Amino acid sequence: NTIKLWNLRTNQEIATLTGHSDYVNSVAFSPDGNTLASGSDDKTIKLWNLRKNQEIATLTGHSHFVFSVAFSPDGNTLASSSVDYTIKLWRVPQ
Repeated sequence: NTIKLWNLRTNQEIATLTGHSDYVNSVAFSPDGNTLASGSDDKTIKLWNLRKNQEIATLTGHSHFVFSVAFSPDGNTLASSSVDYTIKLWRVPQ
């Protein structure tokens, strides 16, 4: 339920993002690198502002575990897939 971001050059942890209530299965960076999406067994997708290391939004709608998230090339749309046999498209808040 925790995401840790690391600086690979220094091998130091730079941020810990907490908010999910169950396992995190997938993460994706937006094309501009400013937003991280995470999908979890808690059936939610969370969007994180990486400049502030804060949660931006929680997206709900899946009825089972979210196991994959991916941004569109322009970063305006997020796709999520779930064990509920659905793929959902979300408009990314600006």
